[in-house]
Amino acid sequence: MNILSRNILSARPGQTTLFSVGQAGYLIKSSAGQLLGIDLYLSDCVERLEGHIGFKRLLPKILSPYDLELDCLIATHPHFDHFDFDSVPEIMANGRTRLFASTGCEALVRELRMKNDGITYIKPGETCECGDFLLHFVGCDHGAGAPDAVGVVVEVDGKLIYEAGDTCLRLDRTEEVLAFGQPDVMIAPINGAFGNLNEADCARLAAALSPKLTIPCHYGMFASHGGNPGAFIDQMKIICPGLAYTVMTQGEAITI
Repeated sequence: MNILSRNILSARPGQTTLFSVGQAGYLIKSSAGQLLGIDLYLSDCVERLEGHIGFKRLLPKILSPYDLELDCLIATHPHFDHFDFDSVPEIMANGRTRLFASTGCEALVRELRMKNDGITYIKPGETCECGDFLLHFVGCDHGAGAPDAVGVVVEVDGKLIYEAGDTCLRLDRTEEVLAFGQPDVMIAPINGAFGNLNEADCARLAAALSPKLTIPCHYGMFASHGGNPGAFIDQMKIICPGLAYTVMTQGEAITI
């Protein structure tokens, strides 16, 4: 068992803890100890399947699919750094974890010959319950490459964690998120490529939603993806100087 999985398992009960796994991957541990994973990228499958050195993994693997038994796993769209082609079947092998995946992931599930037990295909506007977690799936705009992509507002322990998913800036859709209340945490991409928010866009989205804490993601894993957390900090200071933010290192945990 590695250091991250030990830290996750030993996280103090009675509090909600968020762990960064790298790229757009996060784990949420509820106060009662249940675990939700979002867009976990744990393998090297992107470079292997895309066949491009620009998708070589640059961050270390800090978690194995077999290290933890998740209660829930979310794949916001079928790109391989969000639906990890190598790791999702291994995570699901315990027969207990429930998978909530965008509709475009169904073809990958068929290709992997995974059993459909415990798999729910989701669309924006749908709400699903999984143990301690209430999952409100919301729209995002990742372009023609992933028209099925979703974001998610996770309701847990009386807190709201908004994971924007891969999306460009769509301020016309902010009311869809705010319908559930002011986010305690907003996690959003800053790489500015492949149809995603850049650093300034992330700050503009934060200004529109006023989360209590903004966390940038989707940078550092691949050379071809871009994203500069230093530039994100600069933009937050300019666009929404009154809002709190943090840049999480891979493997870091914060209490929400």
